[in-house]
Amino acid sequence: MKRYIALLRGINISGKNKVSMAELKQGFENLNYAEVKTYLNSGNVIFSSNEADTIKITSRIEEMIKNQFHLDIPVFVISKEEIENILYHAPDWWGDENKEIYDNLIFIMPPATFKDVYNEIGEPKEGLEKIEEYKETVFWSFSRKDYQKTNWWSKTASANISNKLTIRTANTVRKIVGM
Repeated sequence: MKRYIALLRGINISGKNKVSMAELKQGFENLNYAEVKTYLNSGNVIFSSNEADTIKITSRIEEMIKNQFHLDIPVFVISKEEIENILYHAPDWWGDENKEIYDNLIFIMPPATFKDVYNEIGEPKEGLEKIEEYKETVFWSFSRKDYQKTNWWSKTASANISNKLTIRTANTVRKIVGM
């Protein structure tokens, strides 16, 4: 069995798109996924499956969420091996212990590409934020105290492409991979 991680976009934020993690876990188990675990209340699900096609897995999960929770939620599914590879290729400046910097990993949901995201959001603000593309992700770090001055902060949530992105902190990604 292969280990996968499903990242649900935009659930349990400011009282919107409420999804119980216990019910979500049950939904995954009803799809015959094994060793299902959730992390935090923001839609991080770790599970095992014999299925190798992440497109099929994603479709099944999205359909289950529509049927069980009556929500149309984008889902990003990635194998544990792929996410480990992504973390291995993290830039030196990303995910260190500097508490002044906030480190995130942006997952780009197909068919969107980094070029699509970059064309819509634009250049990061020099001195305030950094980005680096790797596969279907973007390493993104920014100054905690100056986050409102960054270019990517507001646009990752409000741009037309925002529904094709789901974002997790460096700590969350590392924790999920370790589960």
